[in-house]
Amino acid sequence: MRRVVQYLALGLFVMLFVWSRRGGWPGALVNIPMRLDPLAMLVHALASRTILVGSALALIVVALTFAFGRAWCGWLCPLGTVLDLFSLRRWRGRRSAPSEAWRAAKYGLLTVILAAALFTSMTLMVFDPLTISFRTLSVSVWPAVDQLVAAAEATLYQVPLLRSAVSAFDTWVRPTVLPTDPAFYRLTLLYASVFLGVVLLNLISQRFWCRYLCPLGALLGLLSKVAIVRRRVNGQCKPCEACTRVCPTGTIRPEKGYASDPGECTMCLECQAVCSYNAIDFSPHLSLAEWNRYDPSRRQALLALGAAIAGVSILRSDMLARRDHPCLIQPPGARENDLISKCIRCGECMRACPTSAIQPALTEAGLEGLWTPVLVPRLGYCDYSCNACGQVCPVQAIPSLNLEEKRRQVIGLAYIDQNRCIPWADHKDCIVCEEMCPVPDKAIKLERLEVRNGDGQMVTVQRPQVIRERCIGCGICEYKCPLNGEAAIRVYVPPSSQLF
Repeated sequence: MRRVVQYLALGLFVMLFVWSRRGGWPGALVNIPMRLDPLAMLVHALASRTILVGSALALIVVALTFAFGRAWCGWLCPLGTVLDLFSLRRWRGRRSAPSEAWRAAKYGLLTVILAAALFTSMTLMVFDPLTISFRTLSVSVWPAVDQLVAAAEATLYQVPLLRSAVSAFDTWVRPTVLPTDPAFYRLTLLYASVFLGVVLLNLISQRFWCRYLCPLGALLGLLSKVAIVRRRVNGQCKPCEACTRVCPTGTIRPEKGYASDPGECTMCLECQAVCSYNAIDFSPHLSLAEWNRYDPSRRQALLALGAAIAGVSILRSDMLARRDHPCLIQPPGARENDLISKCIRCGECMRACPTSAIQPALTEAGLEGLWTPVLVPRLGYCDYSCNACGQVCPVQAIPSLNLEEKRRQVIGLAYIDQNRCIPWADHKDCIVCEEMCPVPDKAIKLERLEVRNGDGQMVTVQRPQVIRERCIGCGICEYKCPLNGEAAIRVYVPPSSQLF
């Protein structure tokens, strides 16, 4: 039953991801997995000083944990299921697991994350297992799937008998499932490598991530100390050690009568399945579980608080804290909404964006804003008829604006580089930016002039000019600019006076 539940939960998670594109399922539905995450909702509440109505869904997981311990980790977590699917047991062999003291690492990471959130910093949410899963799907796995499908379609289309079927399939999957145009993201290999690294840690010990590093697992582990249903070993136990060999988190201790720590047990039931003596059951307990030496201590909490204070101070002493990066173009309404202190780095907005304009931040927002959403107009543009990013954001870091409100949001300002612009530099007509501008009154106008070209002849050209009070910074002019490399018209962060 556990296997079935695991695969169904993983399938549902992927299904919600697939249909989170604009035109797919409602945002309130597709972001349910993130709103079930107690760590994400708690950290967001601490950092933003607000409690969202949608955060109440996380109480379901909290209640499940109080009742059955870390059942989320063993039955429902998508990353945990992937780690079980790729356990790498054959390659790991009989390698001994690291010391029990290593388990303290995840509790240390949890306390640093919570302490940093008190200072409105959510940078370390990049380590949350659900954000890792969704972000990897968004910027690595799904773009790769898109490229594979496109290559397969191009190959099969060469067969005349298959052309109608390929065309019908392409019409069905684009743009409802896959983008109309190929999606490109920056440093996709980096994000894939992080996920692959989590899986390869299984070579050291099974579910290494869950045992030693997962901050959500640490939070649920603490709650599991008072869980009602726990693993119990009765007097029929024989020292065969079959249970210790199959325990995925290595929490069964022979020296303690084959007892286990409820804070580390994922309720996978593997031990019960292999026990030949019916010595293991899962029954109600109403007492506090034993505190272990790797569990959080007062000293660790103080060290974590100090580390968080030092870390946040260093991050905010970065030069970008003084003045915004010129390319820090954030989704509509996000800048005014203090996105960096509210964003949980899940990547749902990146998946929802139909043009792939929203990318994970690298240096634009400094280290504190790492992997928050930014718009990169050369890779995509903010569609004038779309407000999907605000609809799917599970924590409203990107506000849920209606289409008319979204269209009035100024997210950037276009500037023309006259040394690269074809009409300005080469004295030849090019009106792409003016044609593409979606603003009703046009934020780009063409001025007809007679100029002398490089051969000394008088020619008439139409030179584009930006009407600044009309430009909203959507970036379609930069995206469509026909020049190779850097565009001749670029969108930058607007002056503060134009934002507020």
